[in-house]
Amino acid sequence: MSWQAYVDSSLVGSGHIDKAVIVSAAGDSTWAASPGFTVGADELQNIVKILNEENKETGPAVSKAYSDGIHVAGERYVATRIEDRHVYGRQGRTGICIVKTKQAILIGHYGENVQAGNATATVESLADYLINLGY
Repeated sequence: MSWQAYVDSSLVGSGHIDKAVIVSAAGDSTWAASPGFTVGADELQNIVKILNEENKETGPAVSKAYSDGIHVAGERYVATRIEDRHVYGRQGRTGICIVKTKQAILIGHYGENVQAGNATATVESLADYLINLGY
């Protein structure tokens, strides 16, 4: 399956994610994206710093995310959860789920009519699948 098919079928096609992007784990290249959902280079580098932060409780990148928010596609989200491989954020009734695999970062956005748990489960499930494939 192509990277674009993962975005279109596995993420957006689930009905729980309305737009998504898959980028390299280094944050230096976009592999697939929903139309109009463009995550900037600076935004990606900040996401990479958060995900690579060793101390997920008091590390500088994580602390900055909790205080300043997480920026994705020009929008600011309040960081609600940051753990080993994932970052969750909310903006009103919408939100984002960011999950890192060995070689990729998946970013899914969900709309206001979607339960956050359904959206995060969708992105986390695809991440698990990709990890099992070696990605």
